[in-house]
Amino acid sequence: MRDAALWIEALLRQFPELLTELAPGRRSATDYPASAPRVPAPELLRAERREALLVQQRHGLAVPGHSSAPIRLHISDAIRDITDGVVELDEAVHDKLGLGRPRHARVPQRLARIVGLFGEAAAHPALAEHVRDECRRMARRCARALGDAESMVRVRGRCPWCDSVSLRAFPARRAVLCVNPSCRCADTACDCRTDPAYRHVWHDGDWDALASAAGADRGEIAASMDTTDEGVRR
Repeated sequence: MRDAALWIEALLRQFPELLTELAPGRRSATDYPASAPRVPAPELLRAERREALLVQQRHGLAVPGHSSAPIRLHISDAIRDITDGVVELDEAVHDKLGLGRPRHARVPQRLARIVGLFGEAAAHPALAEHVRDECRRMARRCARALGDAESMVRVRGRCPWCDSVSLRAFPARRAVLCVNPSCRCADTACDCRTDPAYRHVWHDGDWDALASAAGADRGEIAASMDTTDEGVRR
């Protein structure tokens, strides 16, 4: 559930950015060069309106700002996918826990409600795994739509499980993972043994033991979590 909480935290931070990116906002006259036309050409205006109408018909999404503002279809698709996913996850958690149908709420409120049920959900391994996987999927979909790549910092030392130099720090999750696809730990309860998409994770409470076993520097691991660089750092 710690992993799920980190993915939800990322979703709560990035989902509002999707709404901002859905369409350009209004622009003032000072945003345009003196020589630039301030009204789209008729052909462009008609195309933008057709695109806006199509998205509104398909997804029920109204475009913020000027009525002729072009819609970014991949953004609207991501919003719809994540919104539907959060609603379905909220309903699945409530159903499994016997809490009845959850009240209607916006995405941030539903996510907060799911987090509030983590204690009960943790008692159901299949549900906990589903929550983690769905939160991970939606957070990654959100990041891809925004064009973000998750920061990754190389950690010196060797993985205690597979002995490869594949340890990486992920600041957004404040966690260290072994990115070797074939790595499997000795903990029979760890999902890395059964789920090909899962990697063994060391959270901050595990960094001392990891540094000792991997020949890494605990201070360096902590410092790597504070990086503000975007993309992948090697």
